[in-house]
Amino acid sequence: MSILRLEVSNPKFTPDNTQIVTIHSSHLNRRHDVSYYNTHARGNDLPIIVLLHGVYGNHWVWLNLGGVDLAYKKVKAEFGIQDFILVMPSDGGLFDGSGYLPTHNHGDYESWIVDDVIEASIQTLEQVTEQSRVYISGLSMGGYGALRLGAKYPDKFSAISAHSSITELADLKYFVDTDLTAYQCTNNDESNLLYWMEKHQTKLPPLRLDCGLDDELYQSNLKLIDKMNAAKISHQFEVFEGGHSWEYWHVHVQKTFRFFNEIESRY
Repeated sequence: MSILRLEVSNPKFTPDNTQIVTIHSSHLNRRHDVSYYNTHARGNDLPIIVLLHGVYGNHWVWLNLGGVDLAYKKVKAEFGIQDFILVMPSDGGLFDGSGYLPTHNHGDYESWIVDDVIEASIQTLEQVTEQSRVYISGLSMGGYGALRLGAKYPDKFSAISAHSSITELADLKYFVDTDLTAYQCTNNDESNLLYWMEKHQTKLPPLRLDCGLDDELYQSNLKLIDKMNAAKISHQFEVFEGGHSWEYWHVHVQKTFRFFNEIESRY
């Protein structure tokens, strides 16, 4: 077991319908945090949506910069989607962003998400079990993480959605000054999205992406889509007005909720 300890917030003193957990992870050899939303939802084996943040952020940004709780409530009121638990982890706190990668020298930020965060959700929330389906999404660096982890571990995730995604490590240059060699992994193909998509092409879960026309990552997204089309990787790609901003993500994460609900309704 990679979780050494859990510290769970007291619902009496936590903002309504939320929970905060600190996980001491052996994958990282330190403590990091996860925020949950919709913890009042009732049911058995409720599905979870893992939402990965971008550079500079932490577990709280989806709620406190992006108003994801309001976005979720809006979709639920308008479209009657079923209950999901929103799971919003720290990226692990490396540099200005970990990339959610299993770095060679700094820690396994991949296993932090796919092992610790999911297991802690099962241990913490009575509505979440081993039978709960897991969906993954993210923005910017988190979009890259969602695409890569979803493609690398297709049996763990029921669908993937990504917003304004970094599509290769080189895209980090738009946001951070860290030398990209610091993200070196044991496997030279580790950071390559298309490598994992092609490797697991027959098992990939449903996948969607979107990006704003004014986003600095728009051209990078188009290049990835061209490669995915050439490799015949099944996906949906949408383009909207807007840039690399929380205003954009607050609106379009609502499409993620509807997309995941459509898939969940098939079960």
